[in-house]
Amino acid sequence: MTDAGTDADAAERTWCLAEVDIFCDLSEREMAAIAEAAPMKTYHAGEILYSPSQPSEVLFILKKGRVRVFRVSADGRALTTAIVTPGTIFGEMVLLGQYMYDNYAEALDDVTVCVMSRADVNRLLLRDARIAARITEILGRRLADLEQRLSDSVFKTVAQRIATTLTTLTAAQLPAGPLRPGGRHPQIALTHEQLAALAGTSRETCTKVLRDYADHGLIRLARGRITVLDSERLKDAAG
Repeated sequence: MTDAGTDADAAERTWCLAEVDIFCDLSEREMAAIAEAAPMKTYHAGEILYSPSQPSEVLFILKKGRVRVFRVSADGRALTTAIVTPGTIFGEMVLLGQYMYDNYAEALDDVTVCVMSRADVNRLLLRDARIAARITEILGRRLADLEQRLSDSVFKTVAQRIATTLTTLTAAQLPAGPLRPGGRHPQIALTHEQLAALAGTSRETCTKVLRDYADHGLIRLARGRITVLDSERLKDAAG
Protein backbone atom coordinates (compact mmCIF):
# COMPACT_ATOMS: atom_id res chain seq x y z
CA MET A 1 0.00 0.00 0.00
CA THR A 2 1.28 3.47 -0.83
CA ASP A 3 0.15 7.00 -0.08
CA ALA A 4 -0.89 8.60 -3.37
CA GLY A 5 -2.03 11.98 -2.10
CA THR A 6 0.64 13.24 0.28
CA ASP A 7 2.08 15.87 -2.07
CA ALA A 8 -0.75 15.99 -4.58
CA ASP A 9 -2.30 19.34 -5.38
CA ALA A 10 -5.98 20.16 -4.95
CA ALA A 11 -6.87 19.10 -8.49
CA GLU A 12 -5.29 15.69 -7.99
CA ARG A 13 -7.16 15.17 -4.71
CA THR A 14 -10.43 16.22 -6.29
CA TRP A 15 -9.81 13.71 -9.11
CA CYS A 16 -10.18 10.92 -6.59
CA LEU A 17 -13.77 11.95 -5.91
CA ALA A 18 -14.81 13.04 -9.39
CA GLU A 19 -17.59 10.90 -10.91
CA VAL A 20 -18.29 9.16 -7.60
CA ASP A 21 -22.06 8.78 -7.51
CA ILE A 22 -22.71 10.22 -4.07
CA PHE A 23 -20.92 13.46 -4.99
CA CYS A 24 -22.51 13.92 -8.42
CA ASP A 25 -24.03 17.40 -7.89
CA LEU A 26 -21.59 19.01 -5.46
CA SER A 27 -20.02 22.35 -6.25
CA GLU A 28 -16.26 22.67 -6.80
CA ARG A 29 -15.93 24.25 -3.37
CA GLU A 30 -17.82 21.42 -1.67
CA MET A 31 -15.82 18.83 -3.59
CA ALA A 32 -12.54 20.48 -2.62
CA ALA A 33 -13.48 20.43 1.08
CA ILE A 34 -14.21 16.70 0.95
CA ALA A 35 -11.07 15.99 -1.08
CA GLU A 36 -8.97 17.79 1.52
CA ALA A 37 -10.31 15.45 4.19
CA ALA A 38 -10.00 12.26 2.11
CA PRO A 39 -6.39 11.49 1.14
CA MET A 40 -5.82 9.07 -1.72
CA LYS A 41 -4.21 5.71 -1.17
CA THR A 42 -3.32 3.01 -3.66
CA TYR A 43 -3.22 -0.75 -3.09
CA HIS A 44 -1.84 -3.42 -5.38
CA ALA A 45 -3.87 -6.44 -6.49
CA GLY A 46 -3.98 -8.99 -3.67
CA GLU A 47 -3.33 -6.49 -0.88
CA ILE A 48 -5.68 -6.38 2.12
CA LEU A 49 -7.26 -2.98 2.75
CA TYR A 50 -9.12 -4.02 5.88
CA SER A 51 -8.93 -7.01 8.20
CA PRO A 52 -10.60 -7.97 11.50
CA SER A 53 -7.19 -8.27 13.15
CA GLN A 54 -6.49 -4.57 12.49
CA PRO A 55 -9.91 -2.90 12.79
CA SER A 56 -10.24 0.80 12.16
CA GLU A 57 -13.30 3.00 11.73
CA VAL A 58 -12.72 4.50 8.30
CA LEU A 59 -14.77 4.92 5.16
CA PHE A 60 -13.22 3.94 1.83
CA ILE A 61 -14.43 5.70 -1.32
CA LEU A 62 -13.41 3.53 -4.27
CA LYS A 63 -12.21 5.49 -7.29
CA LYS A 64 -10.40 2.88 -9.38
CA GLY A 65 -10.27 -0.91 -9.48
CA ARG A 66 -12.38 -3.57 -7.76
CA VAL A 67 -12.44 -4.71 -4.14
CA ARG A 68 -13.63 -8.07 -2.85
CA VAL A 69 -15.23 -8.13 0.62
CA PHE A 70 -15.23 -11.60 2.17
CA ARG A 71 -15.39 -13.52 5.41
CA VAL A 72 -13.65 -16.76 6.39
CA SER A 73 -15.45 -19.63 8.13
CA ALA A 74 -14.01 -21.69 10.97
CA ASP A 75 -13.00 -24.42 8.51
CA GLY A 76 -11.11 -21.94 6.33
CA ARG A 77 -13.64 -21.48 3.53
CA ALA A 78 -14.06 -17.95 2.18
CA LEU A 79 -17.47 -16.46 1.36
CA THR A 80 -17.54 -13.36 -0.81
CA THR A 81 -20.13 -10.94 0.57
CA ALA A 82 -19.62 -8.09 -1.89
CA ILE A 83 -17.69 -7.04 -4.98
CA VAL A 84 -17.20 -3.29 -4.75
CA THR A 85 -16.83 -1.36 -8.00
CA PRO A 86 -15.64 2.22 -8.63
CA GLY A 87 -17.89 5.06 -7.55
CA THR A 88 -19.10 3.55 -4.30
CA ILE A 89 -18.13 3.15 -0.64
CA PHE A 90 -17.24 0.44 1.87
CA GLY A 91 -15.57 0.12 5.25
CA GLU A 92 -16.32 0.24 8.97
CA MET A 93 -18.41 3.29 9.80
CA VAL A 94 -20.82 2.99 12.72
CA LEU A 95 -22.26 6.43 11.98
CA LEU A 96 -23.61 5.11 8.69
CA GLY A 97 -24.79 1.81 10.09
CA GLN A 98 -22.10 0.14 8.00
CA TYR A 99 -20.12 -2.66 9.62
CA MET A 100 -17.36 -4.91 8.34
CA TYR A 101 -17.96 -7.40 11.17
CA ASP A 102 -15.42 -10.18 10.52
CA ASN A 103 -15.00 -9.32 6.85
CA TYR A 104 -11.79 -8.69 4.97
CA ALA A 105 -11.42 -6.28 2.05
CA GLU A 106 -8.98 -7.35 -0.68
CA ALA A 107 -7.93 -5.50 -3.84
CA LEU A 108 -8.81 -7.56 -6.92
CA ASP A 109 -6.93 -5.08 -9.12
CA ASP A 110 -4.61 -2.19 -8.42
CA VAL A 111 -7.03 0.15 -6.68
CA THR A 112 -7.22 3.81 -5.71
CA VAL A 113 -9.32 4.81 -2.72
CA CYS A 114 -10.00 7.96 -0.75
CA VAL A 115 -10.11 7.40 3.01
CA MET A 116 -12.27 9.39 5.44
CA SER A 117 -12.30 9.39 9.23
CA ARG A 118 -15.40 9.20 11.43
CA ALA A 119 -15.23 12.91 12.28
CA ASP A 120 -14.98 13.96 8.63
CA VAL A 121 -17.80 11.62 7.56
CA ASN A 122 -20.03 13.22 10.18
CA ARG A 123 -18.94 16.76 9.29
CA LEU A 124 -18.95 16.54 5.50
CA LEU A 125 -21.24 13.68 4.48
CA LEU A 126 -24.00 13.06 7.00
CA ARG A 127 -24.84 16.74 7.37
CA ASP A 128 -25.57 16.95 3.65
CA ALA A 129 -29.03 15.48 3.01
CA ARG A 130 -28.20 14.71 -0.64
CA ILE A 131 -25.15 12.62 0.22
CA ALA A 132 -26.76 10.93 3.23
CA ALA A 133 -29.72 9.78 1.11
CA ARG A 134 -27.42 8.30 -1.53
CA ILE A 135 -25.35 6.48 1.08
CA THR A 136 -28.54 4.96 2.51
CA GLU A 137 -29.49 3.78 -0.98
CA ILE A 138 -26.07 2.20 -1.55
CA LEU A 139 -26.20 0.33 1.76
CA GLY A 140 -29.70 -0.91 0.97
CA ARG A 141 -28.57 -2.31 -2.39
CA ARG A 142 -25.58 -3.94 -0.75
CA LEU A 143 -27.76 -5.70 1.80
CA ALA A 144 -29.97 -7.03 -1.00
CA ASP A 145 -26.87 -8.23 -2.88
CA LEU A 146 -25.61 -10.00 0.24
CA GLU A 147 -28.92 -11.78 0.71
CA GLN A 148 -28.80 -12.93 -2.92
CA ARG A 149 -25.22 -14.20 -2.53
CA LEU A 150 -26.16 -16.18 0.58
CA SER A 151 -29.13 -17.65 -1.28
CA ASP A 152 -26.93 -18.56 -4.27
CA SER A 153 -24.41 -20.29 -2.02
CA VAL A 154 -27.15 -22.58 -0.71
CA PHE A 155 -29.37 -23.21 -3.72
CA LYS A 156 -27.15 -22.89 -6.82
CA THR A 157 -24.68 -25.41 -8.18
CA VAL A 158 -21.01 -24.49 -8.52
CA ALA A 159 -21.40 -24.06 -12.29
CA GLN A 160 -24.36 -21.72 -11.75
CA ARG A 161 -22.44 -19.70 -9.16
CA ILE A 162 -19.52 -19.26 -11.55
CA ALA A 163 -21.86 -18.16 -14.34
CA THR A 164 -23.60 -15.78 -11.92
CA THR A 165 -20.28 -14.25 -10.88
CA LEU A 166 -19.20 -13.78 -14.50
CA THR A 167 -22.57 -12.24 -15.38
CA THR A 168 -22.37 -9.84 -12.43
CA LEU A 169 -18.86 -8.72 -13.33
CA THR A 170 -19.71 -8.11 -16.98
CA ALA A 171 -23.12 -6.47 -16.51
CA ALA A 172 -21.76 -2.93 -16.38
CA GLN A 173 -19.56 -3.50 -19.45
CA LEU A 174 -22.26 -4.70 -21.83
CA PRO A 175 -23.47 -2.19 -24.45
CA ALA A 176 -27.06 -0.97 -24.37
CA GLY A 177 -27.90 -2.62 -27.72
CA PRO A 178 -26.75 -5.72 -29.59
CA LEU A 179 -23.01 -6.05 -30.02
CA ARG A 180 -21.90 -4.94 -33.50
CA PRO A 181 -20.17 -7.54 -35.70
CA GLY A 182 -16.51 -7.39 -34.80
CA GLY A 183 -17.33 -5.36 -31.69
CA ARG A 184 -15.32 -5.91 -28.58
CA HIS A 185 -16.68 -8.48 -26.14
CA PRO A 186 -16.56 -7.72 -22.40
CA GLN A 187 -13.50 -9.07 -20.62
CA ILE A 188 -12.93 -9.96 -16.99
CA ALA A 189 -9.41 -9.59 -15.62
CA LEU A 190 -9.33 -12.43 -13.10
CA THR A 191 -7.31 -15.59 -12.62
CA HIS A 192 -9.11 -18.90 -12.14
CA GLU A 193 -8.06 -18.82 -8.48
CA GLN A 194 -9.60 -15.38 -7.97
CA LEU A 195 -12.82 -16.37 -9.70
CA ALA A 196 -12.98 -19.56 -7.64
CA ALA A 197 -12.73 -17.49 -4.46
CA LEU A 198 -15.55 -15.23 -5.64
CA ALA A 199 -17.78 -18.20 -6.49
CA GLY A 200 -16.93 -20.18 -3.35
CA THR A 201 -15.28 -23.18 -4.91
CA SER A 202 -11.83 -24.67 -5.59
CA ARG A 203 -9.55 -23.52 -8.39
CA GLU A 204 -9.59 -26.98 -9.96
CA THR A 205 -13.39 -27.10 -10.08
CA CYS A 206 -13.54 -23.55 -11.40
CA THR A 207 -11.11 -24.38 -14.21
CA LYS A 208 -13.15 -27.44 -15.17
CA VAL A 209 -16.38 -25.39 -15.36
CA LEU A 210 -14.70 -22.59 -17.33
CA ARG A 211 -13.32 -25.04 -19.88
CA ASP A 212 -16.80 -26.49 -20.29
CA TYR A 213 -18.26 -23.03 -20.89
CA ALA A 214 -15.44 -22.31 -23.35
CA ASP A 215 -16.10 -25.57 -25.22
CA HIS A 216 -19.74 -24.50 -25.61
CA GLY A 217 -18.77 -21.07 -26.95
CA LEU A 218 -19.95 -18.99 -23.98
CA ILE A 219 -16.51 -17.65 -23.10
CA ARG A 220 -12.91 -17.55 -24.32
CA LEU A 221 -10.05 -18.17 -21.91
CA ALA A 222 -6.62 -16.51 -21.80
CA ARG A 223 -4.03 -16.06 -19.08
CA GLY A 224 -5.56 -13.87 -16.37
CA ARG A 225 -8.48 -12.91 -18.58
CA ILE A 226 -11.93 -14.28 -19.45
CA THR A 227 -13.79 -12.96 -22.50
CA VAL A 228 -17.57 -13.32 -22.49
CA LEU A 229 -18.71 -14.30 -25.99
CA ASP A 230 -22.40 -14.97 -25.34
CA SER A 231 -23.77 -13.05 -22.36
CA GLU A 232 -27.36 -14.27 -22.86
CA ARG A 233 -26.45 -17.94 -22.76
CA LEU A 234 -24.17 -17.29 -19.80
CA LYS A 235 -27.08 -15.61 -18.01
CA ASP A 236 -29.21 -18.69 -18.73
CA ALA A 237 -26.46 -20.89 -17.30
CA ALA A 238 -26.54 -18.81 -14.11
CA GLY A 239 -30.08 -20.07 -13.45
